[in-house]
Amino acid sequence: MTDLGFTHIALICSNADKTIEFYRRFADMTVIHDRMDPNGRVFWLSDLKRAFAIVFIERTDVEAPLGPLGHLGVCLKSKDDVDDRIKAARELGYKVSEPEESGPPVGYWAFVADPDGHTLELSYGQEVQLHVEKAQ
Repeated sequence: MTDLGFTHIALICSNADKTIEFYRRFADMTVIHDRMDPNGRVFWLSDLKRAFAIVFIERTDVEAPLGPLGHLGVCLKSKDDVDDRIKAARELGYKVSEPEESGPPVGYWAFVADPDGHTLELSYGQEVQLHVEKAQ
């Protein structure tokens, strides 16, 4: 199969193991590729739902984390799922925002910062697929 379209975004992280655990727990992602290259560890995370991955490159310093408004977004199954994950992130000491209800097409959402300060949006009720279908 040949990949077409938008396949990845690449970000820097300072600790691969902490980053992998964060995205496993809060975004339901798993490692699909992991290697050492001449510049350090590189790993790909995917939710296994489409040909898209977050590529992380491990370095000692993260100079420009994604955020606070620039962010990665993950849609969840319910508002309760958003609330539960934000509560868990807060209890683990991650920086979080309070959930907000913004109505269609944005839905119910909140931000959580990963171990390096990259912003992850957890949401419910976004209408991305609806808008893709309309555009096709």
